[in-house]
Amino acid sequence: MLAPSDGEKCNVVLLGGPGAGKGTQAEKLLEDRRMQHLATGDILRDEVDKGTELGLKAKKYMDKGELVPDDLVVDMVQKRLTDQKGYLFDGFPRTMDQAKALGRVLDLDLVAYIKISKSEAVRRLSSRRVCRDCGRIYNTIFKSPEREGVCDECSGNLYQRDDDKPEVIRDRFATFLDETAPLIDFYRERGLLEEIDGEQQPEEVQAEIESALHQGTG
Repeated sequence: MLAPSDGEKCNVVLLGGPGAGKGTQAEKLLEDRRMQHLATGDILRDEVDKGTELGLKAKKYMDKGELVPDDLVVDMVQKRLTDQKGYLFDGFPRTMDQAKALGRVLDLDLVAYIKISKSEAVRRLSSRRVCRDCGRIYNTIFKSPEREGVCDECSGNLYQRDDDKPEVIRDRFATFLDETAPLIDFYRERGLLEEIDGEQQPEEVQAEIESALHQGTG
C-alpha cells in the first residue's frame, strides 16, 4: 500500500518502548502532515477533566490504580475520529483487542516500531531531570542545563522522577515488550509494520519513517 504524500491524509501508529523517542518523532510528523495527534494518556486526562460519562467511568479505575478497560479506551478514541484528518496514534493500540477495534473503523498506512535496547532505554531515561518549579525537562546526555541541577528558565531545582530510576525503567521496558509483542506480529502479518532503528540520531529515525511513508510497507 502506498502511503499519502506530504500534506495529504495518512494514518500512522507509533510503537516504541520507554525512551524510544516517540514524542520527538510525533512532533515532526505533525509539522509536515495534516494529522491529529491521539495520545491515550492525553485523551484519558481530557475526558476525566471534562467530567464526561466516559471520563467518570475511567476515573473509577484510575483512582484504584487499575488499567482502564479496552472498551472504554476504544470509545474515547473513536469519539475523536472524523473524516477530515489523518491520525497519529501514540500509546494506542496497546492490546490486541484495541488493535482489532481500530482496524474495524480505520485503515492504517503505517505502523512504525521505533526499536531500542533495554540498556539504551535505561541510559536515556535515567539521565532525565525535571524542574520542580516550572516542569521543564532536561537530559544530562542530550540537553544539559547550563548549571548542574539548576533550571535555565526559572532557577528551580532539578530532580529525577521515581519512574526514571534504572530499576523502574527496566520493569517498564519489560512490561512494554510483553504487551507489544503480539501487536508487532499482528501488524507485520498485515504488511503494515516497519521496524526503525531508534538508536540512531533523531534525524536519521525521522528519515526512515518518512521513507516508509513514501514507499509504503509490505
